[in-house]
Amino acid sequence: MHSSASPVRKAVAELIGTAALVAVVVGSGLQAARLTDDTGVQLLANSLASAIGLGLLIALFGPVSGGQLNPVVTLSAWWLGRRDGSGPGTREALAYVVAQTVGAVAGALLAEAMFGRAEVVWSTQERIGDRLLLGEVVATAGLVLLICGLTRIGRPQLAPVAVAAYIAAAIWFTSSGSFANPAATVGRAFTDSFTGISPGSLPGFITAQLAGGALGLALAAVLYGKPAGPDSRLSPDSRLSPDSPLGPDSRLITDSPLGPESRLSPESADTAAVRMP
Repeated sequence: MHSSASPVRKAVAELIGTAALVAVVVGSGLQAARLTDDTGVQLLANSLASAIGLGLLIALFGPVSGGQLNPVVTLSAWWLGRRDGSGPGTREALAYVVAQTVGAVAGALLAEAMFGRAEVVWSTQERIGDRLLLGEVVATAGLVLLICGLTRIGRPQLAPVAVAAYIAAAIWFTSSGSFANPAATVGRAFTDSFTGISPGSLPGFITAQLAGGALGLALAAVLYGKPAGPDSRLSPDSRLSPDSPLGPDSRLITDSPLGPESRLSPESADTAAVRMP
């Protein structure tokens, strides 16, 4: 998603958005632990709150910065867009990662303060073991594949709902609880609570998340092929209707007499000027 916002405003949006995300994750975990000793109920409450919060934040900050809120997502966008300029540049990607990490730490500390736990304490929740690291690889690979897939099929507007739903499911079906976010993982080291992770567990989790991101990109390339070059990209206002008989990968000629705002109906598909990739 392209935005006319300044680089500084984009970085600030990523900082605030990631801070809010981690505050939701940590805060809902603290609240759940206060209300019940049943770990299943705690996880259910935490996963629902985290998913709902994530979806809302992506929708809110998407128009400003893309609502990435995750270094793996940012690095994936940078990697895919490095040739045609569709993703963040190297400097912008670096600024995003720094902002996301700072925001994640701030969000964890904010949640701790809201629940009267103002003293900064490292987490003692050790998350070590091959099965947990495998869970993080799977969770992150699925997230990157989902985001890339939505972009490639022309449905990026579904990201807030789809990503939120995926994270809610992944929290339950992965052994690691689906952190799937290096910045949030660092932030969660600052809370000794249900959602925390000990500093000693950070290297393994972050390495697994980066490996999962690379795997997700590889799977997207296998399933959807390499992204089209800049010459084949549509102008921002050119679209085919979702049920066009030409399929989602068809392209309108930009200088068509129909104009860039035209829509192809089934009756006019045979006569309209089209270019296939």
